[in-house]
Amino acid sequence: MSSDPLANKAQAWSALFSEPMSELVQRYTASVGFDKRLWRADIDGSLAHAEMLAAQQIIGADDLAAIRRGMAQIALEIESGRFEWKLELEDVHLNIEARLTALVGDAGKRLHTGRSRNDQVATDVRLWLRGEIDRIAPLLSAMQLALVELAAQHSETVMPGFTHMQVAQPVSFAHHLLAYVEMFARDAERLADVRRRTNRLPLGAAALAGTSYPLDRERVAKTLGFDGVCQNSLDAVSDRDFALEFAAFASICMVHVSRLAEEIVLWMSQNFGFIDLADRYCTGSSIMPQKRNPDVAELARGKSGRVVGHLMGLITLMKGQPLTYNKDNQEDKEPLFDTVDTLADTLRIMAEMTSGMKVKADAMERAALKGYATATDLADYLVKKGLPFRDAHETVAHAVKVALQRGVDLAELPLADLQQFNAAIGDDVFAVLTLRGSMGARKVLGGTAPAQVLAQVARHRARLAAG
Repeated sequence: MSSDPLANKAQAWSALFSEPMSELVQRYTASVGFDKRLWRADIDGSLAHAEMLAAQQIIGADDLAAIRRGMAQIALEIESGRFEWKLELEDVHLNIEARLTALVGDAGKRLHTGRSRNDQVATDVRLWLRGEIDRIAPLLSAMQLALVELAAQHSETVMPGFTHMQVAQPVSFAHHLLAYVEMFARDAERLADVRRRTNRLPLGAAALAGTSYPLDRERVAKTLGFDGVCQNSLDAVSDRDFALEFAAFASICMVHVSRLAEEIVLWMSQNFGFIDLADRYCTGSSIMPQKRNPDVAELARGKSGRVVGHLMGLITLMKGQPLTYNKDNQEDKEPLFDTVDTLADTLRIMAEMTSGMKVKADAMERAALKGYATATDLADYLVKKGLPFRDAHETVAHAVKVALQRGVDLAELPLADLQQFNAAIGDDVFAVLTLRGSMGARKVLGGTAPAQVLAQVARHRARLAAG
């Protein structure tokens, strides 16, 4: 039998057990296959803990030096792929601790003084997630900037605005794109909120009740860049709200991605023909040689369901757990890891694809002419002539009915015919009935008038540049 107490799983925590764990149970309970990605956070947390133990004279300076030396060696082995991850050691924490003990002896065994794997894993996940949040935030900014820069080129490009997927009113394509910028900007605000609540240190809560050792938790928090410490030891080891919040943020963000992806799929279809995507974001058909399928957009739309599913799984995981730590919480990592990976990859590829999108302005304008998109403008015109809006609405409905019967646009009806609906209609009505006239008239803050849209482009550019 190995002299290393962590090499035998039956002795990894206590001599209480009289038989080793079965191979099936080892496989079923082990998490090292996925939680090894926490290794950097685990080492950083352990080093901060060791420095504090030495400062508090709980371990000696020689032990601290040995721990630092051993951890440096372990980091090199992991980075080079030479580290041997052992299933029988269950998780990332015991694997690193066992290797440390093998390298530096008793100093490695003293490292765990004043802590438990319960507060250790909570710390590791928070450290890791904080780093991932800091990686995702620039991707969200890049997604917004791609849309802003495309919008800057198309403030005058007319497209149909839709309600109920029916042509409603003409809007600028830039205005449409900036609606998604607003969505992603709210996502960025949510992400910043998640980071603040993630950035609290659980270490020092130990298994659940705190510890009798004179730990300096604030020192560890400062060393690791946390904003403060978790104030209740029971909550510290059992709380996974930060993971739920991140999954909720990611789900909302992916819903926004999915809405944009859905529109890209529609816009690229022959029925719309509003845009074209670069070949590198499309695939062909194994049977129909003419096909160019927007697979990237479709996959982004589909992956939103994956992320939302992880949120539901995490909420369900937590809803029935009594205080404090339970083994159930091992199941928080895979959905959280996959949510991070899926969101990061999706934001990156969507930003690249959007930046290279070819806009077919003529097709957009033709589509805007099909649905009597300036009908509301005619009603507004009549209101300005003194007609109550409800009466103006009814009048324009009759005019649209006649235009439908003749197969023409409102702007193509002769003035004399328009005046039959209301005598106040004059020659100036035709400026109102053009697509650009309609679009340009909406100068209210947040409206689709090109001047307003360009002001919004400038605002977003300044906001994103300021970080």
